[in-house]
Amino acid sequence: MQVRFLELARSGGLVQPLPHVERWLLRMLVSRRSEPSDNQNTWVANTPSTYSHDKFSSMRSTCRMKKINHNNSRRMMGECMTGNLIDDCWRCDNQWRQHRQALAKCALGAGSNVVGGANGRIYVVTDDSDADAVNPIPGTLRYGAIQQEPLWITFSQDMSIHLRNELILTSFKTIDGRGFNVHIAGGAGLTLQSISNVIIHGVHIHDTVPTGPATVRSSMTHSGGRGRTDGDAINIYSSHDIWIDHCYFANGADGLVDVTMGSTGVTISNNYFTDHDKVILLGAHPRDMFDMHMRVTVAYNHFGPRLIERLPRIRHGCVHVLNNMYEGWGMYAIGGSEGPTIVSQGNVFTAPNGGNKEVSKRLQDGDDGSLSNWNWQSSGDVFLNGAFFTASGAPLGSQVYSTALNDVTALPATMVATITADAGPLACASEGIC
Repeated sequence: MQVRFLELARSGGLVQPLPHVERWLLRMLVSRRSEPSDNQNTWVANTPSTYSHDKFSSMRSTCRMKKINHNNSRRMMGECMTGNLIDDCWRCDNQWRQHRQALAKCALGAGSNVVGGANGRIYVVTDDSDADAVNPIPGTLRYGAIQQEPLWITFSQDMSIHLRNELILTSFKTIDGRGFNVHIAGGAGLTLQSISNVIIHGVHIHDTVPTGPATVRSSMTHSGGRGRTDGDAINIYSSHDIWIDHCYFANGADGLVDVTMGSTGVTISNNYFTDHDKVILLGAHPRDMFDMHMRVTVAYNHFGPRLIERLPRIRHGCVHVLNNMYEGWGMYAIGGSEGPTIVSQGNVFTAPNGGNKEVSKRLQDGDDGSLSNWNWQSSGDVFLNGAFFTASGAPLGSQVYSTALNDVTALPATMVATITADAGPLACASEGIC
Protein backbone atom coordinates (compact mmCIF):
# COMPACT_ATOMS: atom_id res chain seq x y z
CA MET A 1 0.00 0.00 0.00
CA GLN A 2 1.07 3.56 -0.47
CA VAL A 3 -0.11 7.08 0.21
CA ARG A 4 -0.76 9.34 -2.80
CA PHE A 5 0.24 12.97 -2.67
CA LEU A 6 -0.46 15.82 -5.10
CA GLU A 7 1.18 19.13 -5.73
CA LEU A 8 -1.64 21.55 -5.28
CA ALA A 9 -0.59 24.64 -3.33
CA ARG A 10 1.11 27.67 -4.71
CA SER A 11 3.55 29.78 -2.75
CA GLY A 12 5.41 32.77 -4.07
CA GLY A 13 4.40 32.01 -7.64
CA LEU A 14 5.74 28.47 -7.55
CA VAL A 15 3.95 25.19 -7.02
CA GLN A 16 5.04 23.53 -3.79
CA PRO A 17 4.32 20.01 -2.55
CA LEU A 18 1.29 19.84 -0.29
CA PRO A 19 -0.34 16.55 0.71
CA HIS A 20 -3.95 17.76 0.56
CA VAL A 21 -5.35 14.23 0.52
CA GLU A 22 -4.27 10.73 1.53
CA ARG A 23 -5.81 7.82 -0.32
CA TRP A 24 -4.80 4.28 0.65
CA LEU A 25 -4.85 1.81 -2.20
CA LEU A 26 -7.42 -0.87 -1.49
CA ARG A 27 -5.54 -3.87 -2.80
CA MET A 28 -2.04 -4.95 -3.82
CA LEU A 29 -0.89 -4.77 -7.40
CA VAL A 30 -3.20 -6.37 -9.90
CA SER A 31 -2.26 -8.58 -12.80
CA ARG A 32 -0.76 -7.03 -15.90
CA ARG A 33 -3.29 -5.66 -18.33
CA SER A 34 -3.45 -7.21 -21.79
CA GLU A 35 -2.45 -4.09 -23.68
CA PRO A 36 0.30 -4.06 -26.31
CA SER A 37 3.53 -2.33 -25.38
CA ASP A 38 4.18 1.09 -26.86
CA ASN A 39 6.82 1.58 -29.49
CA GLN A 40 9.72 2.56 -27.27
CA ASN A 41 11.93 4.00 -30.02
CA THR A 42 13.17 7.30 -28.62
CA TRP A 43 13.17 9.98 -31.30
CA VAL A 44 14.53 13.48 -31.33
CA ALA A 45 15.23 14.58 -34.88
CA ASN A 46 14.12 13.13 -38.17
CA THR A 47 12.89 14.15 -41.59
CA PRO A 48 9.25 15.19 -41.21
CA SER A 49 6.71 12.77 -42.62
CA THR A 50 3.75 13.74 -44.77
CA TYR A 51 1.27 12.80 -42.04
CA SER A 52 -1.40 15.49 -41.77
CA HIS A 53 -4.38 15.99 -39.52
CA ASP A 54 -7.81 14.93 -40.68
CA LYS A 55 -10.52 17.36 -41.72
CA PHE A 56 -13.39 18.27 -39.48
CA SER A 57 -15.85 15.41 -39.40
CA SER A 58 -19.52 16.14 -39.99
CA MET A 59 -21.09 17.57 -36.86
CA ARG A 60 -24.64 17.79 -35.63
CA SER A 61 -26.19 20.59 -33.65
CA THR A 62 -27.35 18.18 -30.95
CA CYS A 63 -25.18 17.46 -27.94
CA ARG A 64 -23.77 14.08 -28.91
CA MET A 65 -20.93 12.49 -26.99
CA LYS A 66 -19.54 8.98 -27.18
CA LYS A 67 -21.26 6.58 -24.82
CA ILE A 68 -19.11 4.87 -22.21
CA ASN A 69 -19.95 1.36 -21.07
CA HIS A 70 -19.38 1.19 -17.33
CA ASN A 71 -19.05 -2.59 -17.53
CA ASN A 72 -16.33 -2.46 -20.17
CA SER A 73 -13.98 -5.34 -19.54
CA ARG A 74 -10.97 -3.05 -20.04
CA ARG A 75 -11.86 -1.40 -16.73
CA MET A 76 -12.38 -4.64 -14.84
CA MET A 77 -8.74 -4.99 -13.85
CA GLY A 78 -8.89 -5.44 -10.12
CA GLU A 79 -10.01 -3.89 -6.88
CA CYS A 80 -7.70 -0.88 -6.90
CA MET A 81 -10.35 1.03 -8.84
CA THR A 82 -11.99 4.12 -7.32
CA GLY A 83 -14.92 4.77 -9.68
CA ASN A 84 -13.03 7.39 -11.68
CA LEU A 85 -13.63 5.86 -15.11
CA ILE A 86 -10.59 7.49 -16.67
CA ASP A 87 -8.10 6.56 -13.96
CA ASP A 88 -9.52 3.07 -13.53
CA CYS A 89 -8.82 2.51 -17.22
CA TRP A 90 -5.02 2.68 -16.81
CA ARG A 91 -3.75 3.33 -13.27
CA CYS A 92 -4.17 -0.25 -12.08
CA ASP A 93 -1.57 -1.40 -14.61
CA ASN A 94 1.83 -1.70 -12.91
CA GLN A 95 3.39 -1.71 -16.38
CA TRP A 96 1.87 1.63 -17.38
CA ARG A 97 5.31 3.03 -18.25
CA GLN A 98 5.67 0.40 -20.96
CA HIS A 99 2.05 0.96 -21.99
CA ARG A 100 1.99 4.77 -21.97
CA GLN A 101 0.03 5.01 -25.18
CA ALA A 102 -2.81 2.94 -23.72
CA LEU A 103 -3.88 6.21 -22.06
CA ALA A 104 -5.31 7.30 -25.41
CA LYS A 105 -8.06 4.68 -25.04
CA CYS A 106 -9.25 6.09 -21.71
CA ALA A 107 -10.87 9.42 -22.62
CA LEU A 108 -14.60 9.80 -22.08
CA GLY A 109 -17.30 12.18 -23.16
CA ALA A 110 -17.02 14.67 -25.99
CA GLY A 111 -13.30 14.06 -26.48
CA SER A 112 -13.49 10.27 -26.34
CA ASN A 113 -12.45 9.83 -29.98
CA VAL A 114 -9.09 11.49 -29.39
CA VAL A 115 -6.02 9.63 -30.64
CA GLY A 116 -3.23 11.98 -29.65
CA GLY A 117 0.20 10.62 -30.48
CA ALA A 118 -0.84 6.97 -30.16
CA ASN A 119 0.86 4.68 -32.67
CA GLY A 120 3.54 7.29 -33.20
CA ARG A 121 7.09 7.28 -31.93
CA ILE A 122 8.07 8.45 -28.47
CA TYR A 123 9.86 11.80 -28.35
CA VAL A 124 11.72 12.57 -25.12
CA VAL A 125 12.15 16.19 -24.04
CA THR A 126 15.70 16.47 -22.72
CA ASP A 127 16.20 20.25 -22.95
CA ASP A 128 14.04 22.74 -21.02
CA SER A 129 15.19 25.76 -23.04
CA ASP A 130 13.10 27.73 -25.53
CA ALA A 131 15.57 30.12 -27.06
CA ASP A 132 14.32 30.19 -30.65
CA ALA A 133 10.66 29.96 -31.66
CA VAL A 134 11.53 29.76 -35.36
CA ASN A 135 14.36 27.22 -35.28
CA PRO A 136 13.85 25.22 -32.09
CA ILE A 137 16.59 22.93 -30.83
CA PRO A 138 16.07 19.16 -31.11
CA GLY A 139 15.27 17.81 -27.67
CA THR A 140 13.10 20.78 -26.69
CA LEU A 141 9.35 20.63 -26.20
CA ARG A 142 8.82 23.08 -29.06
CA TYR A 143 10.78 20.93 -31.50
CA GLY A 144 8.61 17.91 -30.76
CA ALA A 145 5.36 19.87 -30.83
CA ILE A 146 5.83 21.10 -34.42
CA GLN A 147 6.70 17.78 -36.06
CA GLN A 148 4.29 16.64 -38.74
CA GLU A 149 4.02 13.02 -37.63
CA PRO A 150 2.22 11.57 -34.59
CA LEU A 151 4.41 11.76 -31.49
CA TRP A 152 4.01 10.74 -27.85
CA ILE A 153 6.04 13.39 -26.02
CA THR A 154 7.55 12.49 -22.64
CA PHE A 155 10.21 14.03 -20.40
CA SER A 156 13.61 12.83 -19.24
CA GLN A 157 13.51 14.49 -15.82
CA ASP A 158 11.79 17.13 -13.70
CA MET A 159 11.85 20.45 -15.50
CA SER A 160 10.35 23.93 -15.65
CA ILE A 161 9.91 25.30 -19.16
CA HIS A 162 9.68 29.04 -19.73
CA LEU A 163 8.14 29.56 -23.16
CA ARG A 164 9.31 32.82 -24.71
CA ASN A 165 6.49 32.72 -27.25
CA GLU A 166 3.28 30.72 -27.62
CA LEU A 167 3.87 27.03 -28.28
CA ILE A 168 1.88 26.10 -31.39
CA LEU A 169 1.15 22.38 -31.56
CA THR A 170 0.47 20.24 -34.60
CA SER A 171 -2.09 17.43 -34.82
CA PHE A 172 -1.69 13.96 -33.33
CA LYS A 173 0.46 14.87 -30.35
CA THR A 174 0.43 13.79 -26.71
CA ILE A 175 2.29 15.75 -24.05
CA ASP A 176 2.68 13.22 -21.23
CA GLY A 177 4.24 14.47 -17.99
CA ARG A 178 3.74 11.26 -16.01
CA GLY A 179 6.71 10.23 -13.91
CA PHE A 180 8.22 13.70 -13.59
CA ASN A 181 7.38 17.12 -12.18
CA VAL A 182 6.89 19.21 -15.32
CA HIS A 183 5.99 22.91 -15.26
CA ILE A 184 5.22 25.28 -18.11
CA ALA A 185 5.39 28.52 -16.20
CA GLY A 186 6.25 32.19 -16.25
CA GLY A 187 5.99 32.61 -20.01
CA ALA A 188 3.63 31.85 -22.87
CA GLY A 189 1.05 29.09 -22.98
CA LEU A 190 -0.04 26.48 -25.52
CA THR A 191 -1.95 27.17 -28.75
CA LEU A 192 -4.01 24.51 -30.51
CA GLN A 193 -5.15 26.17 -33.74
CA SER A 194 -6.95 24.37 -36.59
CA ILE A 195 -5.67 20.96 -35.49
CA SER A 196 -7.06 17.75 -34.06
CA ASN A 197 -6.17 14.84 -31.80
CA VAL A 198 -4.13 16.31 -28.99
CA ILE A 199 -3.78 14.97 -25.44
CA ILE A 200 -2.21 17.11 -22.70
CA HIS A 201 -1.69 15.11 -19.54
CA GLY A 202 0.13 15.52 -16.26
CA VAL A 203 1.75 18.95 -16.50
CA HIS A 204 1.55 22.14 -14.42
CA ILE A 205 0.68 25.23 -16.46
CA HIS A 206 0.65 28.44 -14.45
CA ASP A 207 1.66 32.09 -14.31
CA THR A 208 1.35 32.46 -18.08
CA VAL A 209 1.76 35.94 -19.56
CA PRO A 210 1.06 37.68 -22.89
CA THR A 211 3.84 37.43 -25.45
CA GLY A 212 4.48 38.74 -28.95
CA PRO A 213 4.12 40.03 -31.50
CA ALA A 214 6.71 37.59 -32.80
CA THR A 215 7.58 35.18 -35.57
CA VAL A 216 6.75 31.66 -34.44
CA ARG A 217 7.10 28.32 -36.19
CA SER A 218 3.81 26.41 -36.35
CA SER A 219 5.12 23.36 -38.23
CA MET A 220 8.31 22.11 -39.84
CA THR A 221 7.24 23.78 -43.08
CA HIS A 222 5.77 27.07 -41.88
CA SER A 223 6.61 29.99 -39.63
CA GLY A 224 4.87 33.33 -39.58
CA GLY A 225 4.10 36.50 -37.73
CA ARG A 226 1.87 36.21 -34.68
CA GLY A 227 0.12 39.00 -32.82
CA ARG A 228 0.23 39.58 -29.12
CA THR A 229 -1.31 36.71 -27.17
CA ASP A 230 -3.80 37.05 -24.34
CA GLY A 231 -1.73 34.98 -21.94
CA ASP A 232 -4.05 31.96 -21.84
CA ALA A 233 -2.65 28.75 -20.40
CA ILE A 234 -4.23 26.71 -23.23
CA ASN A 235 -5.99 28.27 -26.21
CA ILE A 236 -8.02 25.79 -28.30
CA TYR A 237 -9.07 27.52 -31.53
CA SER A 238 -10.96 25.87 -34.43
CA SER A 239 -9.80 22.43 -33.27
CA HIS A 240 -11.41 19.12 -32.39
CA ASP A 241 -10.79 15.87 -30.54
CA ILE A 242 -8.84 17.38 -27.67
CA TRP A 243 -8.34 15.95 -24.18
CA ILE A 244 -6.83 17.84 -21.21
CA ASP A 245 -6.37 15.52 -18.24
CA HIS A 246 -4.65 15.58 -14.83
CA CYS A 247 -3.10 19.04 -15.23
CA TYR A 248 -2.65 21.88 -12.75
CA PHE A 249 -3.77 25.38 -13.75
CA ALA A 250 -3.35 28.67 -11.91
CA ASN A 251 -2.78 32.37 -12.32
CA GLY A 252 -2.89 33.04 -16.06
CA ALA A 253 -3.00 36.53 -17.51
CA ASP A 254 -6.37 35.87 -19.18
CA GLY A 255 -8.06 32.46 -19.36
CA LEU A 256 -6.80 29.10 -18.20
CA VAL A 257 -8.54 27.02 -20.87
CA ASP A 258 -10.27 28.76 -23.80
CA VAL A 259 -12.22 26.66 -26.34
CA THR A 260 -13.37 28.88 -29.21
CA MET A 261 -14.03 29.43 -32.92
CA GLY A 262 -15.87 26.23 -33.77
CA SER A 263 -13.84 23.89 -31.58
CA THR A 264 -15.64 20.74 -30.50
CA GLY A 265 -15.07 17.24 -29.16
CA VAL A 266 -13.20 18.47 -26.07
CA THR A 267 -12.91 16.74 -22.69
CA ILE A 268 -11.47 18.59 -19.68
CA SER A 269 -10.99 16.09 -16.86
CA ASN A 270 -9.14 15.39 -13.61
CA ASN A 271 -7.56 18.84 -13.47
CA TYR A 272 -6.92 21.05 -10.45
CA PHE A 273 -7.74 24.74 -10.88
CA THR A 274 -6.90 27.46 -8.37
CA ASP A 275 -6.03 31.16 -7.98
CA HIS A 276 -7.61 32.59 -11.09
CA ASP A 277 -10.44 34.77 -12.40
CA LYS A 278 -11.66 33.53 -15.81
CA VAL A 279 -11.14 29.77 -15.73
CA ILE A 280 -12.79 27.93 -18.67
CA LEU A 281 -14.34 29.78 -21.62
CA LEU A 282 -16.37 27.84 -24.19
CA GLY A 283 -17.16 30.18 -27.07
CA ALA A 284 -15.73 33.68 -27.29
CA HIS A 285 -18.28 35.86 -29.10
CA PRO A 286 -22.06 36.11 -29.48
CA ARG A 287 -21.71 36.23 -33.28
CA ASP A 288 -19.81 32.92 -33.49
CA MET A 289 -22.79 30.83 -34.58
CA PHE A 290 -20.54 27.90 -35.52
CA ASP A 291 -20.12 27.33 -31.78
CA MET A 292 -23.65 25.89 -31.81
CA HIS A 293 -21.90 22.64 -32.75
CA MET A 294 -19.55 22.79 -29.76
CA ARG A 295 -19.59 19.74 -27.48
CA VAL A 296 -17.51 19.76 -24.30
CA THR A 297 -17.33 17.46 -21.28
CA VAL A 298 -16.07 18.82 -17.94
CA ALA A 299 -15.61 15.88 -15.57
CA TYR A 300 -13.80 14.86 -12.37
CA ASN A 301 -12.09 18.24 -11.90
CA HIS A 302 -11.34 19.98 -8.61
CA PHE A 303 -12.17 23.68 -8.72
CA GLY A 304 -10.14 24.87 -5.77
CA PRO A 305 -9.86 28.09 -3.79
CA ARG A 306 -9.71 31.64 -5.08
CA LEU A 307 -11.51 31.11 -8.39
CA ILE A 308 -13.94 33.79 -9.57
CA GLU A 309 -15.98 32.70 -12.59
CA ARG A 310 -16.29 30.53 -15.73
CA LEU A 311 -16.24 27.08 -14.17
CA PRO A 312 -17.13 26.86 -17.11
CA ARG A 313 -18.91 29.62 -19.11
CA ILE A 314 -20.40 28.66 -22.51
CA ARG A 315 -21.97 30.35 -25.55
CA HIS A 316 -24.28 28.58 -28.01
CA GLY A 317 -23.06 24.99 -27.60
CA CYS A 318 -23.50 22.06 -25.23
CA VAL A 319 -21.56 21.23 -22.08
CA HIS A 320 -21.94 18.23 -19.79
CA VAL A 321 -20.59 19.05 -16.32
CA LEU A 322 -20.34 15.99 -14.10
CA ASN A 323 -18.75 14.77 -10.88
CA ASN A 324 -16.66 17.88 -10.20
CA MET A 325 -15.72 19.29 -6.80
CA TYR A 326 -16.34 23.03 -6.33
CA GLU A 327 -14.78 24.76 -3.30
CA GLY A 328 -16.49 28.06 -4.04
CA TRP A 329 -16.43 30.94 -6.50
CA GLY A 330 -16.33 34.70 -6.51
CA MET A 331 -19.17 35.45 -8.96
CA TYR A 332 -20.69 32.19 -10.21
CA ALA A 333 -19.73 28.62 -11.11
CA ILE A 334 -21.46 27.71 -14.39
CA GLY A 335 -22.49 30.48 -16.76
CA GLY A 336 -23.76 30.86 -20.28
CA SER A 337 -25.35 33.01 -22.96
CA GLU A 338 -26.80 32.65 -26.47
CA GLY A 339 -29.02 29.76 -25.45
CA PRO A 340 -26.51 27.00 -24.64
CA THR A 341 -27.46 23.56 -23.37
CA ILE A 342 -26.07 22.80 -19.91
CA VAL A 343 -26.44 19.51 -18.05
CA SER A 344 -24.99 19.48 -14.52
CA GLN A 345 -24.92 16.07 -12.84
CA GLY A 346 -23.43 14.61 -9.69
CA ASN A 347 -21.32 17.63 -8.77
CA VAL A 348 -20.60 18.96 -5.28
CA PHE A 349 -21.08 22.74 -5.07
CA THR A 350 -19.97 24.54 -1.92
CA ALA A 351 -21.06 28.16 -2.16
CA PRO A 352 -18.79 30.93 -0.89
CA ASN A 353 -19.53 32.66 2.37
CA GLY A 354 -21.47 35.86 1.89
CA GLY A 355 -23.27 36.48 -1.40
CA ASN A 356 -23.27 34.88 -4.84
CA LYS A 357 -24.69 31.54 -3.75
CA GLU A 358 -26.17 30.73 -7.16
CA VAL A 359 -24.24 28.15 -9.17
CA SER A 360 -25.81 29.12 -12.50
CA LYS A 361 -25.44 32.53 -14.15
CA ARG A 362 -27.40 33.61 -17.22
CA LEU A 363 -25.55 36.29 -19.13
CA GLN A 364 -27.01 38.45 -21.89
CA ASP A 365 -24.54 39.65 -24.49
CA GLY A 366 -26.52 39.09 -27.70
CA ASP A 367 -29.92 38.44 -29.28
CA ASP A 368 -30.37 35.02 -27.73
CA GLY A 369 -34.09 34.78 -26.92
CA SER A 370 -35.72 34.25 -23.57
CA LEU A 371 -33.40 33.19 -20.79
CA SER A 372 -36.20 31.19 -19.21
CA ASN A 373 -36.27 28.87 -22.23
CA TRP A 374 -32.60 27.94 -22.19
CA ASN A 375 -32.11 24.24 -21.55
CA TRP A 376 -30.23 24.16 -18.24
CA GLN A 377 -30.80 21.26 -15.90
CA SER A 378 -29.28 19.87 -12.72
CA SER A 379 -29.55 16.25 -11.60
CA GLY A 380 -28.00 14.56 -8.59
CA ASP A 381 -25.93 17.60 -7.60
CA VAL A 382 -25.17 18.31 -3.94
CA PHE A 383 -25.49 21.94 -2.82
CA LEU A 384 -23.69 23.09 0.33
CA ASN A 385 -23.50 26.37 2.23
CA GLY A 386 -26.60 27.71 0.50
CA ALA A 387 -25.58 26.94 -3.08
CA PHE A 388 -28.41 26.55 -5.60
CA PHE A 389 -28.92 25.97 -9.32
CA THR A 390 -31.74 27.59 -11.28
CA ALA A 391 -33.03 25.16 -13.91
CA SER A 392 -34.89 26.21 -17.05
CA GLY A 393 -36.15 24.93 -20.37
CA ALA A 394 -37.14 21.38 -21.14
CA PRO A 395 -37.10 18.92 -18.23
CA LEU A 396 -34.57 16.13 -18.08
CA GLY A 397 -35.87 13.21 -20.07
CA SER A 398 -36.84 15.42 -22.99
CA GLN A 399 -35.47 14.65 -26.43
CA VAL A 400 -33.18 17.68 -26.34
CA TYR A 401 -31.13 15.99 -23.61
CA SER A 402 -31.49 12.38 -24.72
CA THR A 403 -28.12 11.95 -26.39
CA ALA A 404 -26.23 13.81 -23.66
CA LEU A 405 -27.74 11.71 -20.90
CA ASN A 406 -26.82 8.48 -22.69
CA ASP A 407 -23.18 9.46 -23.10
CA VAL A 408 -21.44 9.35 -19.74
CA THR A 409 -23.49 8.39 -16.72
CA ALA A 410 -22.67 10.57 -13.74
CA LEU A 411 -21.77 8.72 -10.57
CA PRO A 412 -23.44 9.64 -7.26
CA ALA A 413 -22.22 12.94 -5.83
CA THR A 414 -21.27 11.06 -2.65
CA MET A 415 -18.37 9.59 -4.67
CA VAL A 416 -16.99 12.93 -5.87
CA ALA A 417 -14.49 13.33 -3.02
CA THR A 418 -12.94 9.98 -3.98
CA ILE A 419 -13.20 10.52 -7.73
CA THR A 420 -11.45 13.91 -7.57
CA ALA A 421 -8.98 13.11 -4.77
CA ASP A 422 -6.08 12.87 -7.22
CA ALA A 423 -7.05 15.77 -9.48
CA GLY A 424 -4.02 17.49 -10.96
CA PRO A 425 -0.71 15.91 -12.00
CA LEU A 426 -0.13 12.51 -10.42
CA ALA A 427 2.93 11.79 -8.30
CA CYS A 428 3.74 8.47 -9.94
CA ALA A 429 6.51 6.48 -8.27
CA SER A 430 9.38 4.94 -10.22
CA GLU A 431 7.85 1.48 -9.92
CA GLY A 432 4.40 -0.05 -9.51
CA ILE A 433 1.01 1.39 -10.28
CA CYS A 434 0.59 5.15 -10.56
